[in-house]
Amino acid sequence: MALIVQKFGGSSVADPESIKRVARRIIETKNAGNDVAVVVSAMGDTTDDLIDQALSIDSNPPAREMDMLMTAGERISMSLLAMAIHAAGSHAYSFTGSQAGFMTDAQFGTAHIKAVKPDRVRRALNKGSVAIVAGFQGVNEGGDATTLGRGGSDTSAVALAVALDADVCEIYTDVDGVFTADPRIVPTARRIPVIDYESMLEMSSCGSKVLALRCVEYAQRFNMPLHVRSSFSHRSGTLIVPEGVDPRTLPNI
Repeated sequence: MALIVQKFGGSSVADPESIKRVARRIIETKNAGNDVAVVVSAMGDTTDDLIDQALSIDSNPPAREMDMLMTAGERISMSLLAMAIHAAGSHAYSFTGSQAGFMTDAQFGTAHIKAVKPDRVRRALNKGSVAIVAGFQGVNEGGDATTLGRGGSDTSAVALAVALDADVCEIYTDVDGVFTADPRIVPTARRIPVIDYESMLEMSSCGSKVLALRCVEYAQRFNMPLHVRSSFSHRSGTLIVPEGVDPRTLPNI
């Protein structure tokens, strides 16, 4: 049995049908004999819509209140996904970033994770349930909600995987892995089956949008294997692994 953390981005949970598809993928992974923790982004353009609403009311909104507002998107997707898993005959618990033990500094909008204490997540997994965590968010020492900035849900997923000592962190998106160029723009772009951290960091720093730079840095620091996959297919995707790790030893490959 392996412990797998799966992260699903906004395009993967954009609408009810997409959420149901993600629920089936999670249950499939669990039925294969794995423990599964999940990190989700807000649905589709929810975050952008919330920002637009805020700016229509206050052109210079307080940072604390913006973070309070921004955490709403992931709360919606996490609870709907838990309901979809329940409707499909399995069981899940959803947790906000603070409930999942994501402790951050006090920098609203671009907070950094100081510690992850996923006690409630562990208890859910020990019960045999799927644990669903709202990405992109945490709580500071004062008890205020904080958000992690661009790529925050990817970083949340890696941080949770590290805290749980997971076997692999799967990042699900709308492309079939990491490519030599954006396949939606360059038809001849090739998928990269396996890549090391340094090469992935270089691609992220040069503008690749598949993985956020902070996410890859966090994974490298703790040697957490990453598996970038599409939530719309079962293709093999791209593995980002520490030096010396045989990709064939990782679960769910």
